Amino acid sequence: MLSDVISSPGPDANPALVPLHAASSEHDRQWWRSSVIYQVYPRSFRDLSGDGIGDLPGITAEMASLAELDIDALWLSPFYRSPQNDAGYDVADYCSVDPLFGTLDDFDALVDAASGHGIRIIVDLVPNHCSNEHALFQAALAAPPNSPERDMFIFRDGAGENGDAPPNNWQSHFGGSAWTRTNNTDGTPGQWYLHLFDSSQPDFNWDNPAVRAEFERVLRFWLDRGVGGFRVDVAHALIKKSDLPDWGGRADGCSSEGFPGHEAPMFGQPEVHDIFRSWRKLLDEYDGERVLCAEATIDPLDRLSDWVRSDEMHQTFNFAYLNHEWNAGAVRHVVGSSLEAFDKVGAPTTWVLSNHDVVRHATRFGIEGHQERPGDGLGPEDPQPNYELGLSRARAASLLMLALPGGVYLYQGEELGLPDHTTMPHDFRQDPSYHRTGGARLGRDGCRVPLPWHAASDSFGFSSTGAAWLPQPADWALLARDAQREDPASTLNLYRSALAVRREYALGAGSLAWWPDVDGESVVAFLNGNVLVVLNMGSEPVDLPAGEVLVASEAGAAAGGILAPNHAVWLRLS
Repeated sequence: MLSDVISSPGPDANPALVPLHAASSEHDRQWWRSSVIYQVYPRSFRDLSGDGIGDLPGITAEMASLAELDIDALWLSPFYRSPQNDAGYDVADYCSVDPLFGTLDDFDALVDAASGHGIRIIVDLVPNHCSNEHALFQAALAAPPNSPERDMFIFRDGAGENGDAPPNNWQSHFGGSAWTRTNNTDGTPGQWYLHLFDSSQPDFNWDNPAVRAEFERVLRFWLDRGVGGFRVDVAHALIKKSDLPDWGGRADGCSSEGFPGHEAPMFGQPEVHDIFRSWRKLLDEYDGERVLCAEATIDPLDRLSDWVRSDEMHQTFNFAYLNHEWNAGAVRHVVGSSLEAFDKVGAPTTWVLSNHDVVRHATRFGIEGHQERPGDGLGPEDPQPNYELGLSRARAASLLMLALPGGVYLYQGEELGLPDHTTMPHDFRQDPSYHRTGGARLGRDGCRVPLPWHAASDSFGFSSTGAAWLPQPADWALLARDAQREDPASTLNLYRSALAVRREYALGAGSLAWWPDVDGESVVAFLNGNVLVVLNMGSEPVDLPAGEVLVASEAGAAAGGILAPNHAVWLRLS
């Protein structure tokens, strides 16, 4: 029994406890080291204009609701001017707001409203690629080969006798070749340009100092408007190996049999670190501890921690943690390995369970058996997840995550227990990966569905007209924010309680020591300060030691000193 092993009130009384991670010192109490940052996907958050697409005024209008979660910052997914071929990640102008979302004045009002609640605004920067409608790319298309305009991007002559084949075999993340051929001004076939994503998203040439200067201009533009920092999209892709060699591994650069990720020629090149060192110096010129967070798909964790050395990024997403299975051994391994790797460079670990690119964890943890579309959305033809099981596990997993030392990222709607829309009719799908693969990949639309605010309103209060750019499941009325606010047992109120306790007990700046347990395959238990955190990932209840229940993933889950399966609890030990 767990209580047979966990029988003392603290680590000094139990020699079996070995501290894995020490609490932050006062010197290391920068806000970002223990931050809670909430991701807003603007087109799906709240629509005040009535066009069915969320906007900046909608975010501003709900700032008080966000402040109830006791968060430190909002990360906004792209709102720049864009043709929206990839939901704004195809940027046509980095220093403007797309009319879909509002104006620069609306952005300034949003920053002011957030500041009034002590909340910083972090914007999404997309430096690997832009839109093919960007003025720089249009100039490159109009210019001849080897011109300064073309050198802003990666143009190459084709392979084969007439240059009819792509320059190499690289594949797009969204399916198909990563190269598209251009036409010369006289209509004859021309050079090819590289796009690791959609053909409408040409990659910049970061070997060119002019590209670096352009993005330093962009950074300063937003820093001067008061942003708290940047989440850097596909940060690991900026530098490519100079000879652009063929690659037989995965298009996303993750490790596969025979093709370790560190050998991918389009990702994680050593020279990329020089870019972020220069950005760190730039941000350090500004007051208020402005931050950089990398979206970098890098493995193993010892390589990922290089991104958060003291003169580079402040944070990087921990995708190894995001992708953990429902298995206690796997969780302990990734938590322990992460803390060890990041502690070596004096950086916080940044935990995350959901975002706009992955299946929401309330759905992911409800998938039973083999999933035919790993890493992709589910559709109406697929076996449907067990939502009740998924939600129970998601609440428990979130409670564990919020007790870990370090930073935390939340994705809008997870505090409502939202699942993916797994029965969305295919006619509504907009993700380019769905269209580029002819439907073989469903894409990410299922996790991007507009939020439910009011149970009794059209589009559940998302839009002032009832419009919504993606359809919402009918049963989301039960998950609407107004309904959950009144229910003390709701997922919303679980998050509110947990985040308040996390702040009160400074868990983000805290320590971690594993508590020994009997069944290593089913229980995760650790001490953070004097708070014992226990997650039961097994199928049988486990006994708990005596202690005050601070938060439980479900009312009654820890009743009688016993923790039910698929639940978690925080206990304050005397």
